[in-house]
This record gives sequence, C-alpha cells and structure tokens, in this order.
Amino acid sequence: MTEALRDKARTLGLDSLTDDLDLLSQCSCTVCTKKGILHLPVAPENFELLRGKNSLSTYTFGTGVAQHTFCSHCGMHAFYVPRSQPDRITVNARCLDDVDGPSLKPTRFFDGRHWEEAQRRRIAEGGHIAAAGLNGAVTLKRILDRAPD
Repeated sequence: MTEALRDKARTLGLDSLTDDLDLLSQCSCTVCTKKGILHLPVAPENFELLRGKNSLSTYTFGTGVAQHTFCSHCGMHAFYVPRSQPDRITVNARCLDDVDGPSLKPTRFFDGRHWEEAQRRRIAEGGHIAAAGLNGAVTLKRILDRAPD
C-alpha cells in the first residue's frame, strides 16, 4: 500500500484473510477494469484509516453516490464507497500488504458495464440493500472523522 495512505480492515487480519477472500469480486465497468480493482467488501465499522487522511482525494461520477478515493501522492485506489452499497466500504484487495495480488481469484462478478441491470439482479439474488437516499459521502465522512490527521 502507498506510504502516504495506510488503512486496515479489522476483518482482514492474516488469520481470517482466506475466509474473507471468498467474498472477492470483480467488476466489468471501465474504471474497475482499467484500474485492476478486485473488490473486497468490508463493513465501515470494521475499517480504519490508519494514516493519510489528508492525502486522500475523492472522485464521484454523475450520481455523486459512490466515493472513489485515491492517494493524491501516488494515485493508488485502495478503497472506496460503492454506489451499489453506499453504506459499505470496498477495499481493493490488490492493495493489501502481504497479499500476492496476481494469485487472487475473484469468486463473484458484477456486470458494471450494465450497472442498473446488474444492481437489480444483485438485489433480487438477496444482496444487501442500503437505506434509500443514502449518499456514500456520509459513509466516507464517518471513516475520515475517525481517522487520525
């Protein structure tokens, strides 16, 4: 992970990492594909930004719901708040220390190129539903408010 930015997903201790990697997913949208992001969902209460709060920049798309964070020094995209679940955090598993990125094998797939249909399918299959009207900026603010300067 970037030197300026450091995060910790409490559920991602080395003892439970193998179990958590069962939740690993890949998205076909252009952003995730071009950046090579492999998504590992983490509840916000199990995520802690250890340092680099002031090095974070955020990009939002048209709806403004998703909060795509990246390090303003190196551009690394270590975590973000997804539009599909704006009350959750997604860690880019390839950014985790002590994980062999090339060996990661996602077990789930989200068809981000057809986002609306993929989201309907995800929910129909029992996927998590966030409270109506929630913007990811609220979730990100809670994370940043807890983080040290």
